[in-house]
Amino acid sequence: MTITINLPEDMMSRLQASWSNLPQRTLEALAVEAYRDEVLSAAEVGRLLGHRSRSETETFLHQKQAYLHYTEEDLLRDMETIRNATGS
Repeated sequence: MTITINLPEDMMSRLQASWSNLPQRTLEALAVEAYRDEVLSAAEVGRLLGHRSRSETETFLHQKQAYLHYTEEDLLRDMETIRNATGS
């Protein structure tokens, strides 16, 4: 799919001057917001952006401050799962 964005010329010029690869930056912004909204998984973000490894994707998301939604309940459930698996 191709997406076209119409920008006023003056804004496009400033964006291109600040961001050398405007299409890539736009794609990255889309991927980050989709991840934050839980529309895309980290693996899908990596695939969309052409990352070669999970580590590359995790580093990218960390740099963009796009963190998983992880609640205290999630932590407690994970701790219980670990206790059950190890017999502790």
